[in-house]
Amino acid sequence: MTAPIRFPRFFVTSPAPCPYLPGRQERKVFTELKGAHADQLNEALGRIGFRRSQTVAYRPSCLDCQACVSVRVVADEFKPSSTQKRDIKRNSDLVVTECRPWATDEQFELLTKYLGVRHPDGGMSAMDELDYADMVEHTPVTSHLVEYREPTNDGSPGRLVGACLTDRQGDGLSMIYSFYDPEHTERQGLGNFIILDHIKRAARDRLPFVYLGYWVDGSPRMAYKVRYRPLETLTREGWRRMDEEQQAKLIAAATAPRAREDREAATAGSKDGQAVRFRAS
Repeated sequence: MTAPIRFPRFFVTSPAPCPYLPGRQERKVFTELKGAHADQLNEALGRIGFRRSQTVAYRPSCLDCQACVSVRVVADEFKPSSTQKRDIKRNSDLVVTECRPWATDEQFELLTKYLGVRHPDGGMSAMDELDYADMVEHTPVTSHLVEYREPTNDGSPGRLVGACLTDRQGDGLSMIYSFYDPEHTERQGLGNFIILDHIKRAARDRLPFVYLGYWVDGSPRMAYKVRYRPLETLTREGWRRMDEEQQAKLIAAATAPRAREDREAATAGSKDGQAVRFRAS
């Protein structure tokens, strides 16, 4: 006889400074992912805006703010822009490998370099090897680490230039956390290419969506997510496709030259999908 599925218990964190919008407070609701049905629970929660961090599924539950909006790309309808086509062409020679969720020293060194350049003051900047191993390996669901390496002449593993921790769900790929070499002058667009590759992989496997986490209107660090079309957002009425005209305006704003303070703000704080320590209140 199959044991009944128990409804999960949810908890709420204490308010803390928002990492995306200055002067605001954030709060999260979360539950534990465990047991034989962890995959099904993670997928069901993902469809209503939850994200995974290790063995926890969470979503924003802020008292006076709804700026965090879950977004996903419709994989089989995606059409790359001219800039995205250039990113694909520039990085199409990379060797892409799905690996089991197992942390390596090489990955951690690349992550440390990425954080030092892109998020030096962020919540993950103090991560050590054990923290990274926890982020990658403590997963109760179907996950893998996608590695992006430069090709070699003799067929040996080339230089690691990018990686992404990814959950595979029944309706798509959920990109938990990606990082790459931010100073590789010959590999511009690596971050975009990792997303573009996930969209291609989802379409190839007939998975409808690629989940990008939260888009925060007004946060420079999250502006890149609106560049992928068509994009769906989670509303009170369910998932809805973003209006083309609205998205075009957001893309124009996201790609326009920014003031120095905006660029500096884009490198501060934590990143969606990071390993989070929760404390219930």
